Amino acid sequence: MKNKALALALAIFLSGCSAAPLDELQAKLKQLAFALFASHGQRILQHALQRYEDGDFAAAQTALHAALEEGLAQKERVLAHKHLAFIHCAAQRTLQCRSEFLLALRADPRADLDPAEAGHPAWGPVFRSLPR
Repeated sequence: MKNKALALALAIFLSGCSAAPLDELQAKLKQLAFALFASHGQRILQHALQRYEDGDFAAAQTALHAALEEGLAQKERVLAHKHLAFIHCAAQRTLQCRSEFLLALRADPRADLDPAEAGHPAWGPVFRSLPR
């Protein structure tokens, strides 16, 4: 427990530093803090988002569902449902896309798309069409 507290204290202390070597150290400390304090659901979500970024949408979809089943905080549930919606919209599964966006909005009615996401031709119009 003492090591966890020390890692967290160092991560917080260095969060304001911006020199290149300190940036690397800060990133490593954030990774360490995540590894020490993240829930199982959060670790699965991180894995799912990496699969999504890698273009492995089938693995991302499976992992996103697993992360949601493990339990996530509100912000993380929104993120998971948004990415599931993106996967469905990209595959032209509009009903499932819409359903995932509605689940994201149920988790947080103030949820929105980032500007780059909102302008996407596959899911931007679907999200804008949802009742608020």
